[in-house]
Amino acid sequence: SLWGSGFLPSVYQGVQCRSAGEPILFANNPAGMDRSSRRRTLDALDKLDEIEAKQFGDPETVTRIAQYELAYRMQISVPEVFDISKEPKDIHEMYGAKPGEASFANNCLLARRLVERGVRHVQLYDWGWDIHGTGPGDDLLNQFPKKCRDVDRACAALVRDLKQRGLLEETLVIWGGEFGRTPMNEARGGSMFLGRDHHPHCFTIWMAGGGIQPGIVYGETDELGYSVVKDKVSVRDLQTTILHLMGLDAHQLNYRFQGLNQRLNGPAEEGEVVKGMLA
Repeated sequence: SLWGSGFLPSVYQGVQCRSAGEPILFANNPAGMDRSSRRRTLDALDKLDEIEAKQFGDPETVTRIAQYELAYRMQISVPEVFDISKEPKDIHEMYGAKPGEASFANNCLLARRLVERGVRHVQLYDWGWDIHGTGPGDDLLNQFPKKCRDVDRACAALVRDLKQRGLLEETLVIWGGEFGRTPMNEARGGSMFLGRDHHPHCFTIWMAGGGIQPGIVYGETDELGYSVVKDKVSVRDLQTTILHLMGLDAHQLNYRFQGLNQRLNGPAEEGEVVKGMLA
C-alpha cells in the first residue's frame, strides 16, 4: 500500500526490486536465447496484445505491452547499474556498503547509481522502526540505536555523494515515515520494555537538495514533542510542496477516475506550498 500508481493507469507503476540476490529476476536472457530472438518473440506478443486491446479496450493490455518493452530495454542496462561492486572501495566505505548483502547502505548506493543514470524516482524502505516495547527484541533502548546506526552513515553518504557529483541541486532527498511516535512510553499490556505508540499529530522529516533551503529547521513543537506550536505543516502542505519542487502544480494536475477528478494530494482544495522551506 506504500507504493503504486494509485488512481493512475498501471502503465505508471514503478518497478519493485528485491533487496537480496538479483534485484530484478530474469533480467538476463536464458541460455540459447539471443537478443534478436527475444526481439522477435516480443514483436509477436505485441501484435497479439494489440489485437486484444482493439477488441476489448482493456488498459491493462496496453500496460502489458509497455511492460514487455521496458523489460527488453532493461536487459541492456539493469545488470550493470545494479552491480554496486563496480564502485571504488572508498565509496563502499563511505556508505558502509557491502556488495552481495542486503542492507540499507547498499540500497542508498544503488539509489545514487540509478539517479546518476536518469531514473527519475527512487523509493527506499527500511523496516524495523515500529518499536512498541512489547518484548526484549522490541525495546527502544536496544533497537533505536541500532536502527540509527543502520541509516545515519548511509544517508549522510548519499547526500554527500550526490553533492560531490553535482546531482544534489536537481535531486530531492526525503527521509521520513507515515506518522510520528508518542513522546511517552506506551507500556502496551503493562509491558516493562520501553516503546512508543503511533502519533499522527506531530512528527519530523528531513529533506535535502532539489530546491530545499539547507541548514534550517522549519516548525516547532511544545516541550514534550506532542503538539506543533509554530509553523505547522499539514500532510497536504508537505505533499503540495514536494510536487512544487518536482515542477508540478498540485491544484492543476488531476486525473479522471471513477467519475471524479482525482488530485495527487486529495480531493479537498487544501495544501499550500510552504515557501519558508524553499531555497
